[in-house]
Amino acid sequence: MALFESVLTLLLLAILLLQVSRRLHIPYPTMLALAGLAVAALPWAPAISIEPHLVLALFIAPAILDAAFDFPPRAIRRYWMPLFALAVVAVLLTTAAVAWVGIEVAGLPIAAAVALGAIVAPPDAAAAAAMLNRPSLPRSTVTVLKGESLLNDAVALFIFGLAVRISTTGEEAAHVLPQIAFAIPGGVLIGFVAGRIALRAMPYLTGTLGGILFQFVITFGTWIIAESLGASAILAVVTAAMSVSRQGSKQQPARDRVHTNSVWSVVVFLLNVLAFLFVGLQARTIVLALDAAQFRHAMGFALLVLATVVVVRIVWVMLYNRAIQPLYRWLGYGVGPSLKQGIVASWCGMRGMVTLAAALALPDSFPQRDLIMLTALTVVLGTLVIQGITLEPLIRLLRFPPDSSRSDELELARQELAKVADATIDGRDDEAARVLRSELEAERIPDGDARRESIGPVDALRLETIRAQREALQRMRSEGTIEEDTFHALEQELDLSEVAAARRESFELVDS
Repeated sequence: MALFESVLTLLLLAILLLQVSRRLHIPYPTMLALAGLAVAALPWAPAISIEPHLVLALFIAPAILDAAFDFPPRAIRRYWMPLFALAVVAVLLTTAAVAWVGIEVAGLPIAAAVALGAIVAPPDAAAAAAMLNRPSLPRSTVTVLKGESLLNDAVALFIFGLAVRISTTGEEAAHVLPQIAFAIPGGVLIGFVAGRIALRAMPYLTGTLGGILFQFVITFGTWIIAESLGASAILAVVTAAMSVSRQGSKQQPARDRVHTNSVWSVVVFLLNVLAFLFVGLQARTIVLALDAAQFRHAMGFALLVLATVVVVRIVWVMLYNRAIQPLYRWLGYGVGPSLKQGIVASWCGMRGMVTLAAALALPDSFPQRDLIMLTALTVVLGTLVIQGITLEPLIRLLRFPPDSSRSDELELARQELAKVADATIDGRDDEAARVLRSELEAERIPDGDARRESIGPVDALRLETIRAQREALQRMRSEGTIEEDTFHALEQELDLSEVAAARRESFELVDS
């Protein structure tokens, strides 16, 4: 019961703090971290334990699938150089630097030090999503940082898995390293097969709650199967998500997509909340077991690792940013990333869900587990607070010119879709065609700089009429003219009409 009360308390705190997050433009994981610590400090906060093998599947798989579903595969081909620099080289450099600090300062065994480095190496670009999704930032920077959060997790968790296995089983590195030859292609193959199975099953589950439940089954099942076979579980889930995303939209009705997006948004957010709670509770247990001298030593080491993580990313990203310019010109890629883009990318090093989940996934018998857990939490909190709070002022200070490429693409695509609609009803002169044709013509009515407006004049009028209809529907309900089932059926129709009328506004729920 104490755990349930702690979860409810954390959810309430998260709801309140997220309002502050939205108003102050602070990434929501920063507030979740503070809320997790606050709940862990409560007198009734319970001591908990969670099965290490369950942690990664429970916390990482849904978050990875949700992010990969919206990430375009062609962006990997287009931005392969910066993605390789951030998702592979930066992770390897950070892991090596932190491992050296762990060996020299804390006396960690080599495998344990490498595991710590892999835990704190991958930044969580989702932690900066609230700051990145804005027209003042170059679109390419946002895409690269989101792609990094997908691929760096695979690299870091693969290193983490090898280090944990070497440390707990005593196997030599020479016996474990051959797994690399299978892990990457094996993960991609398993993900592709899982995606095909999902696509085959979708038509039979359309319009059912079982369809949404099946998405969770295929996600967790893909992760567990890949992990048990020694393949990269993250690459398996990413491949499955991208393959379904590319082809599933043709099979899934709009109603199902609305329900699915809502469910996944809530689940991923709830898992973020729980991850911060569990790590905070375990950190409390660790701190209470340390005396003053041990605590000072542990925090000194944790702060040193935090500084190492931040400095390594800044140095590497800025070196890459400057060194890559001649290569871009030689390959004919055009202008390389600007100095401003490099500064933002170097400062978007906030750690989040993956670092927390990996720390929780350490076996209880792992060498210096408590120190590694406390260090991981310090790195997450430090990067979220220091970089999370200062990222918004940094973006304003750099004064990026507005990037209108997305709005230009939207306008061009809308014009093409309008042409298709015209061609579809061309030659018809019945009443339905006349009504639809008049609506399409109304969409082209100029309204100042209408191409920049989120809602056009026709949709604005639609929304006004829908609001009036809602008021009338509420009156009929209050007066007892209609029963509840009729009210809810008509309310759903008005909801769908409102979503359609406000289609140019963002349909996603904000998380901060």
